Amino acid sequence: MHTTLRTLLAATTALTALAASAPISARELVSVTWIGSEEPKTPGQLSEMFSTARVRATYADGRVVENPLRYEMVPTNLARVGTNASPTGTLCDEFMRPIPDPIDPTKPLVSEEPDGSMLANIGGKLYLVNQFEYDWLLADGSEAENYPGWKIKHANGKEDSRAWNLPSTMVLTEVVQDPATGKLTPVAQRPIGFFEVGGLVWACNANTTPWGTFISSEENYSVDARQVEEDRKVDPSGRNDSLAGITFQYHGGRKLASPYWRGIVPEIRIGADGSTKVTKHFALGRGTSELVQIMPDQRTVLIAHDGENKAFNLFVADRPGDLSAGTLYAARLEQRSEEHGGSFDIRWIKLGHATNDEIRTLVDGGIVFSDIFEVTDQKKEGFVAVLANSSKKAEFLKVKNEKAAAFLETMRYAGYKGATVEFNKAEGLTYDPEGKRAFLAVSDISRGTLAGAGSGDAGDHIRLKEVRAGAVYALPVAAGQKDSDGNPIDSAFVPVSMSVPKGLLGVDLAKADALGNKSDPNYIAGPDNLYWSSAYKTLFVGEDTSRHTANVLWAWQDGMEKPVRLLTGPAGAELTGLRIHENVGGHAYALTNAQHVGDFEPGDNETLKQAMSLIKEKWQNRLVAPLGYVSGMPVANPVVN
Repeated sequence: MHTTLRTLLAATTALTALAASAPISARELVSVTWIGSEEPKTPGQLSEMFSTARVRATYADGRVVENPLRYEMVPTNLARVGTNASPTGTLCDEFMRPIPDPIDPTKPLVSEEPDGSMLANIGGKLYLVNQFEYDWLLADGSEAENYPGWKIKHANGKEDSRAWNLPSTMVLTEVVQDPATGKLTPVAQRPIGFFEVGGLVWACNANTTPWGTFISSEENYSVDARQVEEDRKVDPSGRNDSLAGITFQYHGGRKLASPYWRGIVPEIRIGADGSTKVTKHFALGRGTSELVQIMPDQRTVLIAHDGENKAFNLFVADRPGDLSAGTLYAARLEQRSEEHGGSFDIRWIKLGHATNDEIRTLVDGGIVFSDIFEVTDQKKEGFVAVLANSSKKAEFLKVKNEKAAAFLETMRYAGYKGATVEFNKAEGLTYDPEGKRAFLAVSDISRGTLAGAGSGDAGDHIRLKEVRAGAVYALPVAAGQKDSDGNPIDSAFVPVSMSVPKGLLGVDLAKADALGNKSDPNYIAGPDNLYWSSAYKTLFVGEDTSRHTANVLWAWQDGMEKPVRLLTGPAGAELTGLRIHENVGGHAYALTNAQHVGDFEPGDNETLKQAMSLIKEKWQNRLVAPLGYVSGMPVANPVVN
């Protein structure tokens, strides 16, 4: 039997056994109604994970059960669990040694940025997997990016900081479930090593594959291989390029980090004994993946990229349950309307086919940007204008190595081939199998998505009015599609159009309200994390925005005029790591974390000044971040995780 099928069957069997003790009513869940939480308005409410929401579950026999929702912390980033001598969010070097905090080297560097999460039964034990995106604050509460010892200067004179490419961390925490209440208690923990795959940087949201592994992400915001090559011509030591944090804080200066290890999607397999194996999937291309969504065929993958002027990708694996080889495509949008966030038809441009091993061989061989493209910043015959990664300045490219371009410079090559590279902060993805539609969060409709800000020679494909609050788009999928060359796409899950359903468009305010909200607090703003629950027939949306003073976890069902507020985080915090587990051992969980608690400026607003004071008191000068879940969710049967 194929290894991935064995893994899937084992995980399914274990979860089914746990669910056997679920109450009989769980088998009869018919519908779920969400009753919204109050908007937080007092300093106390603005300083905590706050909810007054309730959920009403209706069963086949006519019974209606209503429960309050509440937030439960499992660990925090500073908690020490079991025999792990270091805090949960500790950043480690390639030998798994804690990196010293530069302010106080007796303390480890600890991230306040928990993100992607998963709860899984493996070998009869429950585990939480959590990853941490970056480091915001140092031991004294100062911002890491401003630490003088980490300042760098690029060859073009622009200043930068090592802080933006320090290693991320990922931890595996064994938890024990109270069979009566469902409460999860951490009992053992260890960090997961990434030495064999060049480390991990900017680990953002994450997902679970249909075959039971943890599929992570690696946002590649600032590591431009062209810039790195130019910087190293001036300073070969690597001390003044954007990879200095990995070269020196992770590798200890023993080798120069490669830009082509950055922005590659990692997959983590967890063995029955708690051991882990990490693979980076070069075949999925390179970018700023927020999260990848694997479709029910176990072959088709949708890939959205955070940041400015990005592509939207489709990958079709050669074999189910195996992401090591396949064909990569990029979307070309054809706009039908600019109203209500716009509506579009989608065509797909084939970028190429590759295996992980093919592309890793190029990377291990030391490939650099100039091996892949000729480039100029002025119009030149034979070169193609591309506005990937920036809406402000075009590059003029001529490809030298098409396969390397497709899989290591995916954003640039997509634009070179005529695809749309105008997406701005395209983040969360999820899939509704009954509705045969994917959902895509666009956190901010601005920059490349505006009229006149195009893809270069490929044209101006997205021409919208600015909505800084963003939107969530629905993307119906279909079989029988062909790429732009007329060749069949071997998938039944190809997105064919894109538009915003009712209730999922943000609403900007003409001026900020009394609590500092720049967008209407009764609608989404900065949608980021998404999760579709078939059992609840609900789309969950977690925010990452400064346009709401307190970011919101929303619930939306078809037909709603606006979503329902379930939870708000402390002011300034982003809600991350969203995943719904509708039945684990007879209990349901909505995983969500909060990062950069208190990341806002209160100005002269008295309520916000008091909220900041309380946040610093409750969250240890903003150094503490919660990892946990919303309890009180209805249990579904059969097991749907």
